[in-house]
Amino acid sequence: MNFYIQQSIQINLIKIEGITNSSVFQIGSAGIIKPVSHLSNTGGFIGPAPQPRPPGAGTLQEAPAVPLVPPT
Repeated sequence: MNFYIQQSIQINLIKIEGITNSSVFQIGSAGIIKPVSHLSNTGGFIGPAPQPRPPGAGTLQEAPAVPLVPPT
């Protein structure tokens, strides 16, 4: 059996706290929502990513890029 729903929705403010790969954001009605995730190699990488360095171990910039002024 098919249902056809006509809706009129007015949204004044939407605040979304977080989005992940398989998030579903829905406004209105839907019969079935089938979550799906697709992984794509859009950068054309052929090898594994480099291992992360421990915090503070030879970072590229030891000082901030913008000089920070102490609070007054």
